[in-house]
Amino acid sequence: MTGNKNNAIYVVGHINPDTDSIASAMGYAWLLRDQGQNTIAARAGHLNPQTTWVLNHLGIEQPVLLTDASPRFSTISHRLDTADPDHPLREIWSIANRTGGVAPIVDSDGKPFGMVTVISLFDFLSRTLGSHPRREEMRVKELMDMPGREAVDDHVPQFQANTRVRDALNRILREEGTDFWVVDENGRYVGICYHREVLNPPRMQLILVDHNEPGQAIGFIDEADVVEIVDHHRLGNMSTRMPIRFTVDVVGSTSTLISERIYDAGMSAPPQLAGLLLAGVLSDTLILTSPTTTERDREEAARLARWAFVAGSPMAGETIQSYGEKVISSGTGLGTRTPEEIVSADLKLYESAGMNFGVAQVEVTSLVELDEHRKELLEALIKLSDAKGLRFAVLMVTDVVRGSSRLLLTSDVPGLGGLPYAKEPDGTLRATGVVSRKKQLLPALLSALEG
Repeated sequence: MTGNKNNAIYVVGHINPDTDSIASAMGYAWLLRDQGQNTIAARAGHLNPQTTWVLNHLGIEQPVLLTDASPRFSTISHRLDTADPDHPLREIWSIANRTGGVAPIVDSDGKPFGMVTVISLFDFLSRTLGSHPRREEMRVKELMDMPGREAVDDHVPQFQANTRVRDALNRILREEGTDFWVVDENGRYVGICYHREVLNPPRMQLILVDHNEPGQAIGFIDEADVVEIVDHHRLGNMSTRMPIRFTVDVVGSTSTLISERIYDAGMSAPPQLAGLLLAGVLSDTLILTSPTTTERDREEAARLARWAFVAGSPMAGETIQSYGEKVISSGTGLGTRTPEEIVSADLKLYESAGMNFGVAQVEVTSLVELDEHRKELLEALIKLSDAKGLRFAVLMVTDVVRGSSRLLLTSDVPGLGGLPYAKEPDGTLRATGVVSRKKQLLPALLSALEG
């Protein structure tokens, strides 16, 4: 189903998106579209190597990038019919009659030349008749045969389509005109917008998946209407303007919840989409071995595998284990990315006991890798923490083969000395058996901070 983006509901996961976030957004948008809704899957940032590999392997295009919810001029732009500056006024005014009193005049390069409006037309008539020696004899037909360039308002402000409306409000309020040009980055005509819509732009509609805390959402979330949330994490402090459908359930991945909804709707996902959702489940649960894994995750993984591992699909002949190993291995390692990319790629922000802090996670196949990269990673983590104004930050380096982690902390924080993890000579903490940020590390951090 192809819909108007201005009236669409965007289904989007958290910033620093992981595979589960992308898979659940794309899976839920697909289901809702099939049920008749105008939904668009979006990503809240750049994709990590694992998710990039999964999408490429399955032949699925990346979802659209949506970094904030603040209305832009593109969302209030109306692409009206245009006319050439030399077209006669009678033709141009017929456009204005269809559009509520405005006719955009665009030159041969596609750039705005001026607008013919009721005011500019009356100004033209006043000037022309007032100075014409035969003004009593001049007929309306003669006037309307004149080129439109004679009656344009050529002082109409222009705004780029990707400019936030909020960033242009001061200029808008100083302008006397009621209509404005919307142009692309090359100054070519995109449409026009009306003064009333600039002052009260339509709010973007969002469905949030795989998160429910404002700190993990796209920017300016308060300028949008959140209409639904589907998640498997702890409750945050998200507020909405009206009642919404809010699902937070105890499973290992949001992709599990989306798979259940597809099945409950009496449908089956296409093989590629099923493979994407299965990757979301296997990534978040470390191939169904994480402590967060539930029986429901196992059931949906088996169902998704039946939908995905069919003849002719990119996953034909796979098993859950073999496919999961490919998914996990595609995103592991410390040597393929810069320290800055590693500490920011899977970062989640939290607040507790009056402190803002962040927990990043990276997966490796051996913790021996950490010895070589520890110093640079800690430096990058400290810079990230300072840049975001955090009290502290933690990097969780997880060995997905042996099921344990090592923790890097940016600073000593009162209370964190009570964490149940042994301190190594290099200053890292050894978290034996800890692989889940959500179910193991975060509760330990919150308990230490609030205790």
